[in-house]
Amino acid sequence: MNVDLDLLRQYNQSLPRYTSYPTAPHFGEAVGRETFRAEVWRANTAAPEAPLSLYLHLPFCRQLCYYCGCHMKVTHDPARIAKYLRYLKREIDLLAPMLSSDRPVTQVHWGGGTPTLLSPEQIRELGEHIRDRFRMAPDAEMSIEADPRGLTEDHIAAAREIGMNRLSLGVQSFDPTVQEAINRVQPERLTRTAVQWARDHGIESVNLDLVYGLPHQTPDTMADTLGGVVDLAPDRIALYSYAHVPSVLEHQRLIPEEALPAPTERLRLFKQALERLTTTAGYRFIGLDHFAKPDDELALAQDNGTLRRNFQGYSTRAGADVYAFGLSGIHQLSGLYAQNTKNLRTYYDQIDQDELTVYRGYRPTQEDRLRRHVIMQLMCNAEVQKGAVEAQFNVDFDAHFSAALDRLRPLEQDGLVALGPDAITVRPPGRLLVRNVAAAFDAYLHDAAPDAQPAYSESV
Repeated sequence: MNVDLDLLRQYNQSLPRYTSYPTAPHFGEAVGRETFRAEVWRANTAAPEAPLSLYLHLPFCRQLCYYCGCHMKVTHDPARIAKYLRYLKREIDLLAPMLSSDRPVTQVHWGGGTPTLLSPEQIRELGEHIRDRFRMAPDAEMSIEADPRGLTEDHIAAAREIGMNRLSLGVQSFDPTVQEAINRVQPERLTRTAVQWARDHGIESVNLDLVYGLPHQTPDTMADTLGGVVDLAPDRIALYSYAHVPSVLEHQRLIPEEALPAPTERLRLFKQALERLTTTAGYRFIGLDHFAKPDDELALAQDNGTLRRNFQGYSTRAGADVYAFGLSGIHQLSGLYAQNTKNLRTYYDQIDQDELTVYRGYRPTQEDRLRRHVIMQLMCNAEVQKGAVEAQFNVDFDAHFSAALDRLRPLEQDGLVALGPDAITVRPPGRLLVRNVAAAFDAYLHDAAPDAQPAYSESV
């Protein structure tokens, strides 16, 4: 895939990642536990056999990675982890009876934090707890995030025993100098061993996470990391841009700013990685920051138009309501977004009162649903058919979105999109800047005053 650095520089700006629409900064406390309960009942009554997706947040890590933007807590206390696990199971017990037993779970994801900070026995315990309370689809996609540091073969064996078939490993960079600067020293052999364990135990898909724009990262260190990653032949690769926002994440002040690549160099690192993965290594660029082998489910779903996007990123399981368990987890139902509390003490107190832990959310309007549909079509399938939108939402596409189409005309002139009479199509160069294309339809982004905009990561 050819990359035009001038275009990347021109269009690189702070924009949402569109894992939802409206995005999480627009959630408010007008949506609370009672609103969430009512929506769960409504959704369950309206579609008692609709599929479910479950997200479990395990927030604990052994140490703080300085680049991290996740909701996490550092601990070395096994008792603290065991307590959280008890409450997580109780939260599951509160919500599971509200859902029809006829609804199959087609997707499960354990994220963090570091889910594999649980012991192998605790992994089995939590997995069995879920299976006892939900009907798992025979072909359910079950994934777990893992840190190769501290990971054992017993962890992988336990994950496989409870049905995990996908593993995501954090790599970021194989370069020791970069690793030291971000406080994540992880010898390459640990990652290689973890991948081998996954293959040996029948894990069907392995994903490796990389980050570009890290301190002391250079074309040479990126080349070495990419070479090591390609040699491991993961099924999927996520290539994230490091967002340096020390004003929001105070621990990022521990990263020396003078060691960060200059903006142009950071874009060159992205170009280097993109070309290596797609041209030499044969991976398909799915979109945004995801790559997959051509025969991977993500690539196949994109080919047949069934790729979807939620708070876990790109997904092949269409039409599933997402129910989230644990600190900060976000529920994603057809008629509501709702987020659990981020405060651990509040989380425990509310569960002790047999209450769900939702503290904020958002109920999309019909206009939100319309714009969400268009944005997700662009993000997932690089095209939106005007006639299909008009039939589904009873609007005149060109009239309704005249302002958005005007915003897209400069992108059309630069070869990023094609504005046809029947469809809007993201051209190959535009797929690298699909957030810019989608943002044209974001009413919240364009209606708010500049000083009222949330802080988003850069689009490249």
